[in-house]
Amino acid sequence: MMEHVSYAKRDCRDQDKINAFLAASRVGVVGIAGDGYPYAVPVNYVWHKGCIYFHGMGSGKKLRLVADNPKVSFTVYREHGTVTDPVPCHADTSYFSVMVFGEAERVQDFAEAAEVLQQLLEKFTPGFYKQPMSPRMVEGYRSAMDGNAVSVVRITPVHLTAKENAAEPEAMFGHPGGMGMGHPGGHPGGAAEHPGGHPGGESAGHPGNAGMGHPVGHPGGHVGGPVGHPGE
Repeated sequence: MMEHVSYAKRDCRDQDKINAFLAASRVGVVGIAGDGYPYAVPVNYVWHKGCIYFHGMGSGKKLRLVADNPKVSFTVYREHGTVTDPVPCHADTSYFSVMVFGEAERVQDFAEAAEVLQQLLEKFTPGFYKQPMSPRMVEGYRSAMDGNAVSVVRITPVHLTAKENAAEPEAMFGHPGGMGMGHPGGHPGGAAEHPGGHPGGESAGHPGNAGMGHPVGHPGGHVGGPVGHPGE
């Protein structure tokens, strides 16, 4: 069954805008049928050749659940802020969101896995690692945490939907010409992609941080996406 946006006014069909949004965003939430409860977990990802890719530990919970329940959803969203209105019930949120519905499977080809991991490196730590990822490197790498190879998961979209509620700057709460001051949700378009702060532990590019907040599991580093998440 295909999913559809019921609020047709906010349905976005602009594929170029959708592609650009998925390429630029850092965090998405993968939803999988779990052990008695749905399992929805935020992950760093790349949108590459029309597919969603993320990685994790070879013994992680996500990998086990995906093997048993390959039909998944993947949600990416960005909140721009609150839209004010003289009538309280008409206050709203400005946002852009995409939901991907598709089939998830572990990538078995080392060349494809290396290509994807290189894309992750270039997205999250551009220019930091000088040696490119190779199939041989991926094949030979073993995690110090569980002794397993890194896993790369591909979500092949079957269907996707996108919603957008754009707003003029002067209508936003906190805008000098708007009706209120002091944006309550942080900097619009920044860490709002992931409620609660930056995923993966330390911030990328922080001075003195030798790991540069590296979230993507380069051989020799931590694998598994957001650090310390229960179930990983």
